[in-house]
Amino acid sequence: MSAPRVRVAKSAGFCFGVDRAVRMVREEMQAGYPVYTLGEIIHNPQIVAEFEQKGVRVVCTPEEIPAGSTAVIRSHGVAPDVLRRLHERGVKVVDATCPFVRKIHAIVASQPADGVIFLTGDRHHPEVEGTVAHASCQVYVVQSAEELNELLRKCKFSKEIPKIMVSQTTFSRAEWEKCEEIIKKVCTDLTIFDTICIATTVRQEEAAALAKESDLMLVIGGRHSSNTCKLYEICAGFTRTVFVESVHETRRISLRGVCQVGITAGASTPACIIKEVGEIMSENVNNQEELSFEELLDQSFKSTYTGEKVTGTVTGIAPNEITVDIGTKHAGYLPVSEFTDDPGANIAELVHKGDRLELMVVRVNDVEGTVMLSKRRLDAIAGFEKVMNAVDTGEILDGTVVDVVKGGVLALTNGVKVFIPASQATMSRGQDLNTLLKQKVQFKILEVNRQRRRAVGSIRAVLSEQRKVLEEKFWQEVEVGKHYQGTVKSLTSYGAFVDLGGVDGMIHISELSWQRIRHPSQVVKESDVVDVYVKDIDPEKKKISLGYKKTEDNPWVILANTYKEGDVAKVKIVSMTTFGAFAQLIPGVDGLIHVSQISTERVGKPSDVLSVGQEAEVKITEIDYENKRVSLSIRALLEEQAATEEEAAE
Repeated sequence: MSAPRVRVAKSAGFCFGVDRAVRMVREEMQAGYPVYTLGEIIHNPQIVAEFEQKGVRVVCTPEEIPAGSTAVIRSHGVAPDVLRRLHERGVKVVDATCPFVRKIHAIVASQPADGVIFLTGDRHHPEVEGTVAHASCQVYVVQSAEELNELLRKCKFSKEIPKIMVSQTTFSRAEWEKCEEIIKKVCTDLTIFDTICIATTVRQEEAAALAKESDLMLVIGGRHSSNTCKLYEICAGFTRTVFVESVHETRRISLRGVCQVGITAGASTPACIIKEVGEIMSENVNNQEELSFEELLDQSFKSTYTGEKVTGTVTGIAPNEITVDIGTKHAGYLPVSEFTDDPGANIAELVHKGDRLELMVVRVNDVEGTVMLSKRRLDAIAGFEKVMNAVDTGEILDGTVVDVVKGGVLALTNGVKVFIPASQATMSRGQDLNTLLKQKVQFKILEVNRQRRRAVGSIRAVLSEQRKVLEEKFWQEVEVGKHYQGTVKSLTSYGAFVDLGGVDGMIHISELSWQRIRHPSQVVKESDVVDVYVKDIDPEKKKISLGYKKTEDNPWVILANTYKEGDVAKVKIVSMTTFGAFAQLIPGVDGLIHVSQISTERVGKPSDVLSVGQEAEVKITEIDYENKRVSLSIRALLEEQAATEEEAAE
């Protein structure tokens, strides 16, 4: 038999939007500022790992990005609320949203509030979630033509309601055309926008054509990439198809009986990986030899045993189990409960035919010729070793708090539950541990007991280290006059303490308001995010005095922009003295009406004529900005009024 040929689809690899997003991240890295991405910039583990090694951090929410940093919005786009929260935090935003995705956002945003939008796509995909958030009307997300048909059967939509249909940019072209055909029969009055990216259409058509001519198709890309999964589904409909993320997964692919190998790749797959896979497959086909009859016979009698670690290929997927070929005479089956801990997981989204899985043999039945396999148990063993070793290596582990128990919380990491005492769960004592439930956390292992398979961890140790790094960086960069965005940490009778991101500063009560206040709580409360500036620094004592009042809010500045000497103003009497009455000119500025200026007649004491709360018209006779004094006069107005009346009488 002649050696198989290897062909690579012309359109395989980065699309315009992905290439643009990756390029923008690289440009921001060169600028020297801390760079964060909201979610993985693209669904490709190699690119994400490369960026992480160079300091780019992947976060889930805007609140995880410190002020002064750069946030790159990935090509999938985000909800308007996300952009607002980023700007409020003082974060520089670099928007790498794909222009084709922006087009969809504009379409759905223009739909009236009483309208209806049909959106075809994966409802859990970030692009779809962001698109839905731009709409002000009802949006129905359908993932297939069958789901759309069921929706239209159950719901009746009035002809008077404006209706449109759009699609996720990476949605299957064939499925979209089915959706069009179905909805046109039911809704004759809707507008259809074909928003599938042209690059996606070309890629899917090329993949289908290549799969029809190939005995084996390799689809390269991240397993969480929507467009790559679509390519796999398309190719699998025509020929044997294998989904691979990296070159290492290609080395054990059998080429027996294969005359032609086709290769395609998702829009987020780098060209270097496609090239490397192509070269390895070319080497494999050149070294491919036919197995002898004796070798095939020996292979057919190959057995296995309980506890053995094996690598198998997924051959079938059912709702409750996965069938796996492990290269022995047995029929391998993997119960869904042994694949994942999540009882609600959609197994068809987690694993596909042709996937290679590392598994553990749990039970062998030679009589029936079956072998029960488990991925979860193999992962648990590896996870247990990783957790046990972390006490010596000091490695920081990622986990999720799954339960609040007596004395602390339980965090799940690598399939192992780690107990974190209350004293090690937070930075401050007394914090409600329930706020950590279902939250992703990082922690260190303090102690382990291998025999009892128990480990004790500390979130606080990681937070303390992170705070120390932030503190050192802060003291290197801080200077008088520099502005920060911080969070109010606590209040005292004399001021508010603000967390600036690793360092606390204090706003004195006199700096909280231009008006006199009795307590800081009249202006701010704990957990408020505030904009402050550095007034004074004491590096030796590690103390920082902060300013909060804004110049434009200074009542004397407002006064200068509102009144001038000689103007007439309406005032309110706020207090009385023996020598006169004080009246509020504007909030924060009181003027004195001297007893001699209350009336044209002699006044014994101010309270004989005026009372607190009374309103009066006065003339501003003097403004002393240097000494913060204003002189007011009722008498001057009365004299002017009398003179006017006298002139009129003549």
